[in-house]
Amino acid sequence: MAIEDRDDAYLITHALAKDTLSRLRDVETEQVAFRKGLVKLGRICGYEIIDGAMETEYVPVQTPLQETTGERVKGLDDVVIINVLRAATPFVEGLLKAFPRAKQGVISAGRDEEAGMDDAGEFPITIDYVKLPEIRPEDTVIVADPMLATGSTMCAVLDHILAEADDFEDLFVLSAVSAPDGLVRVSEAVPEADLLTVAIDDRLDDDGFIVPGLGDAGDRAFRTV
Repeated sequence: MAIEDRDDAYLITHALAKDTLSRLRDVETEQVAFRKGLVKLGRICGYEIIDGAMETEYVPVQTPLQETTGERVKGLDDVVIINVLRAATPFVEGLLKAFPRAKQGVISAGRDEEAGMDDAGEFPITIDYVKLPEIRPEDTVIVADPMLATGSTMCAVLDHILAEADDFEDLFVLSAVSAPDGLVRVSEAVPEADLLTVAIDDRLDDDGFIVPGLGDAGDRAFRTV
C-alpha cells in the first residue's frame, strides 16, 4: 500500500503520484498540461484511497465457463466528494474517474489576501457559496483542495460540512501539496479527519504560500496570471 503514516498526515507515495506532482511543480508546465496533471493526480489519489481505506467483499461470479469467487470494493456508491472552488475542479475531475458514482458538493472559499496573515498564521476566510448533497452515516466524505497551506480555508470548509452532517463513515482531506503548519492546524481543529497529501513541503513564506510548492494552482490551471 502506497500510503505512509506521517503523524499529522498520511503521505501518498505512489510512484506515478510523485512523478505527476514533479511535473506540476515545474514552472515550465503550461496551463493545459497543468490541468491534465491535476486530473491525473486526482485519479491516482482516488485509487489509493480505494486501495488503502476501503474494504472489499467476496462475491460469486459466473464466468463463461463456471462459477467462481470474485472480490469487489464495498461502498463505492457511498462516496461524497466536496470540491473547494476553484482550484480543486480538475483535481475532482480525476477523483471522479475513481469514484464515478460519487455525490458531489461545492464550497467556494477563499482567503483575504489583502488582510494578510495574522500573528497566529491564519487568514480571514470568505465563504461565498455552499451546496452540499445529503451526507449519510454510511458515506465516505472526501474534501479536495490541491493546496493545504495555512489550513485556514480548509478549517472554514470543514466547519460548514460538519454543521450539515457529523455522522459519516470516514472523512478525508485530500491535497497535492501541504505545509506542516496547515496540517497541524487542521488536525487539531478537526481530529476526526484523515489528512492525505502527496507531499509535505518545507514551510510557508511570509505571505502564507507553500515553499517550494507549485505556485497558485487555481491561477495556473485557469490561466488567470
